[in-house]
Amino acid sequence: MGCTSHNICCIFAKLNGYKSIHEGTSSPLFYYWFLMLKDKVESLLNKALEEYASLFLVDFTVGGDNSIKVVLDGDQGVSLQDCMNVSRAIEHNLDREEEDFSLEVTSAGATSPLRLPRQYNKNIGRKLKVKTSSGELEGTLVETSTNSITLEWKAREPKPVGKGKVTVQKKQEIAFSDIQEAKVKLKF
Repeated sequence: MGCTSHNICCIFAKLNGYKSIHEGTSSPLFYYWFLMLKDKVESLLNKALEEYASLFLVDFTVGGDNSIKVVLDGDQGVSLQDCMNVSRAIEHNLDREEEDFSLEVTSAGATSPLRLPRQYNKNIGRKLKVKTSSGELEGTLVETSTNSITLEWKAREPKPVGKGKVTVQKKQEIAFSDIQEAKVKLKF
């Protein structure tokens, strides 16, 4: 019971370590439908995001059980109506008779890590906690560029002469490639 070389789904299954590619979710037919569903949803999602230009995609997954999860963010935030509009743009163009699926369209949470440069732009002026390989920094995001962000914060340092400490303004540029995780610090 081997695969034929022209069957891409069989190759995909073998590459992913499936022992039997002829049963359940490991069959070539399953992968064919799975990839078709993913491509179709991705196309519908791109059309919806073109229509709502202030929104952008943070994450998109299709699970093996046809669970579709879309995480959005927006330059002015994401409203419930925005999520409903994108959800409808996808759901109304899929046939439940052909594909059994679940769809979840959400906004990136307030405590979710920032992943895309566009997310940093909308958070200028807010406090961030940034983890890099050399440590953690907390400061106000004052600038973003195509390759980096700039944080400012106040620190207490010993006086150059005499006893005591003085408050100094610190500023540091951090390359996107150096950021392991960045989160907005919420005030309560």
